[in-house]
Amino acid sequence: MSTGTDPLASLAELPGVPEAVAEVRKAVDRLYGHRVMRRRAGEVTSEAAIRGARASAALDGADWSLEEVRRRTDFGGDAEARTVGGSLRISAEAGQLLGVWRHSPLQVLARLHLLAVGDPDPSAGRPRRAAEAAEPLFPIELAASEGLEKPVEGAELPPAPGAEEAAARLDQLAQVLVARSENAANGAPALVVAAVVHGELLALRPFTSHNGVIARAAQRIVLISEGLDPKAICPAEVGLAELGTGAYQDALAGYLSGTGDGMARWIRHCGEALRLGVRESTAVCEAMQRGMV
Repeated sequence: MSTGTDPLASLAELPGVPEAVAEVRKAVDRLYGHRVMRRRAGEVTSEAAIRGARASAALDGADWSLEEVRRRTDFGGDAEARTVGGSLRISAEAGQLLGVWRHSPLQVLARLHLLAVGDPDPSAGRPRRAAEAAEPLFPIELAASEGLEKPVEGAELPPAPGAEEAAARLDQLAQVLVARSENAANGAPALVVAAVVHGELLALRPFTSHNGVIARAAQRIVLISEGLDPKAICPAEVGLAELGTGAYQDALAGYLSGTGDGMARWIRHCGEALRLGVRESTAVCEAMQRGMV
């Protein structure tokens, strides 16, 4: 890659993407201008973190109410509790990993997997090996793999690539991200970069488990690092959950197709989810302003 060249820049010109970028920027700027942000930004960040974690866990099949997530203190029980606990741990630490992310994204991804797994596990924090398979991304895939009726309708996804291919592509993605940090290239906007990181991690499924929650956390880190959401108050995970697993899977199928139209559809979906996350935090700010929180 030549200095100052961003290989993701061309994606910003795909159909509907410039409009999605502009709409997201406008929505985020409006939220950051809310009067509550002047004095209670930290509280909004904390609330966005827990709501985002709850939604990310729900997308992995652990659909708990926000009240239940707040109430529980023990997340070491069944599989759903461990999923919620891992999502909360990741959400709490993601913002502290920015410095490392800018020069070593792979190190951050390994840390996110360790946080997600929680319990001692020989596979924690390392990419899967040749003989290891990745867990299904969505409840729909899990149901299909177990011969059960699909809980939602969504596009069929191809299997994850082999461990060697996944590792090579993950290394290439990391090189692109580090080059962007080092060269400060005026290339792809934050939404596009975040969507590509999110989509590529879902495509590669580099770990044996928890790839969904890791991909969504990586998207959040990119949005912070790229300066679109520096205070982490826009929980895109909430928007993804609101749009539904079927729509999420359909949009991901577009990314996996590699076509311009498919990539554009994925980026627009990520943009819509982010705008819904902005709406969620705007409602939180309004509640704070009225003294309800």
